[in-house]
Amino acid sequence: MVELAPWWLAVLVPVVVSVMAWGTATVEAVLRARAAGAPVGAAVGAPWRDAVLGLSQQRRRTAGADALLWRTAGVVVLVAGILAAALVPVGGAVVLDGGVSLVWFNALEVVAWVAVWSAGWGSNSVFALVGGYRFVAQGVAYELPHMFALTCAAVGAGSLRIADIVAAQQDRWFVVTMPAAFAVYLLSVPAMAFTRPFDAPAGSEIAGGVFAETSGPDRLLLRVARRVLFVAAAAMAVPLFLGGGAGPWLPGWLWTLVKTLAVLAVLVRLGRSWPTIRMSRYMEVAWLVLLPLTLLQALAVSLMVTL
Repeated sequence: MVELAPWWLAVLVPVVVSVMAWGTATVEAVLRARAAGAPVGAAVGAPWRDAVLGLSQQRRRTAGADALLWRTAGVVVLVAGILAAALVPVGGAVVLDGGVSLVWFNALEVVAWVAVWSAGWGSNSVFALVGGYRFVAQGVAYELPHMFALTCAAVGAGSLRIADIVAAQQDRWFVVTMPAAFAVYLLSVPAMAFTRPFDAPAGSEIAGGVFAETSGPDRLLLRVARRVLFVAAAAMAVPLFLGGGAGPWLPGWLWTLVKTLAVLAVLVRLGRSWPTIRMSRYMEVAWLVLLPLTLLQALAVSLMVTL
């Protein structure tokens, strides 16, 4: 039985998600340093140096920019990431709940998607605009397979409430009965957060893409927001496919944390193992492979539920 969380958990969840987002940035900096043969000690402090630099830099200005879209993009992505994390059941409690909480989770992703595009559009810069439209193309490619992966979990539980999806996995986790949906969901996590290997919207060949014209606090906020969204989406894999807080010996909240860290480790490893994927190639794979695969998975889950 999942109940609404006490007030202190509502405060703790954003803090924990932010710390985990900072931790993933640190781990990736260390891995990059090791690959380049650079000192690891300096890489550990890289996120702190980036934060100090971001706070000390002045905001860049461009002619004809839409300041409202440009400046608020990071705030919108950050709020969407925190609210998405608040939908994740932690042990026997959840900060935000509702009969269609899975739909709200998907809606928050779309809000973040629009905000990233507005970051590219609002700066009135060629490179930033190219990055924004790359993200639109990426979003169209990943969103449909991603939605069908969410649909598989909802059909398996017979509910759009995330707490009910967790309860439906008491005997068997959904990762066992719907592995294709789980794999597609994992692929969609770095895609929605445009991190490696799906970081083409922020590619170096287009001067950073959506980051091309951002500087100072705006750049720092958008980078932090991207990490928070990444962690929140990874954490949602736990209640959808990994049984939530179910597990022996440890309390439910700790199992949720352990499973989330395991998912993050897999995704960080994926980002370090694969090069940046071209949008044209990814769209081809998404439409011709991932979408039919999730449709077949949804059909299989529907037959299991019916029979």
